[in-house]
Amino acid sequence: MADLTSSLSVLTENPAMAIVNDLYTSFSERRALLNLPNPGTVDNIAREVQKEVLLSNFMFSGLRADLTKVFGMSPLFRVSHAFSMGGSGNLPPYAFSSMYGSPKVFMQGNLGSDGTLSAVYNWRWNQALVTKTNAQIMPGGGQGLMQIDNDYTGKDFSASLKAFNPSFLEGGLTGIFVGSYLQSVTPGLALGFEAIWQRQGLNARPETALSYCAKYKGDDWIGTAQLQAQGTFAATYWRKLSERVEAGVDMNLQFAPNAAAMMMGGPSRDGTTAIGAKYDFRASSFRAQVDSAGKVSCLLEKRIAMPISLTFAGEIDQAKQTAKVGLAVSLEIAGEELMEQQEKADPNMMPPPF
Repeated sequence: MADLTSSLSVLTENPAMAIVNDLYTSFSERRALLNLPNPGTVDNIAREVQKEVLLSNFMFSGLRADLTKVFGMSPLFRVSHAFSMGGSGNLPPYAFSSMYGSPKVFMQGNLGSDGTLSAVYNWRWNQALVTKTNAQIMPGGGQGLMQIDNDYTGKDFSASLKAFNPSFLEGGLTGIFVGSYLQSVTPGLALGFEAIWQRQGLNARPETALSYCAKYKGDDWIGTAQLQAQGTFAATYWRKLSERVEAGVDMNLQFAPNAAAMMMGGPSRDGTTAIGAKYDFRASSFRAQVDSAGKVSCLLEKRIAMPISLTFAGEIDQAKQTAKVGLAVSLEIAGEELMEQQEKADPNMMPPPF
């Protein structure tokens, strides 16, 4: 044991390692003096536009009704029943879900009437590191998804490592693995990248891809740009017009080389641009969007009373001459004590690791 300790001390206690340690210490001290903010994650680099203003995550059609019963706020525990009819998506006619959340753990399960089963389990190791697992089983027996995420949030950077359907059952490593890193360079500018390694089976060759991204945050605006290995360039612009009004632009341009285009002198170009705005009223929120494909969409969320809210969605596709309409009713039931707990909740308390 003494020989092993002495051998390790030779590796760590030498002039070369001392120089490396001094350089790292000096770099860390200078970096801390910059007081750079955390830039967020690569997945949410355009969150203000794609997940807050535009309607991609909100649009639906048909009729929906959600009934939620809240049993506790700290820890969070609720169950819900969801009914849908006439929708164009893949929502089942009925779905039951339950949710439990504390500052350390978050669990959620969903069971649909069509046999779809999904489960989420997140664990917070400390304030910086969170592990997220997501499993889905689709009807038919041959379809399923297993996803494991590890997200680390530093003071001025964010790093993530994801695995989709990882397996060693075939005698080797298969699946899709994604690693990303986003670093603040200045108080407003952040640069990052995303690397992908995938292998569908041992009889297939591994495939790799590398993407780059940048984000700049001004006083009341945010601009992002992403360059993907598949030849796709994406850019977004978000601006706070007033206290209640936000606007955003999302542009995607794909350079898709094909034989016919190369004969004409270059790759084909295909792109779409969407412009949207969000207006927050006292008890409602209105979103509107128009894109270059000829679609005009709007969504209105209105809270009638504390437990009841209505959502209306509409979309007109000028190119296809089609229209979609959706109406949703949400009812959340909670006792008076729980409502008082929610109002008196400490804003500095760490939320569940969603």
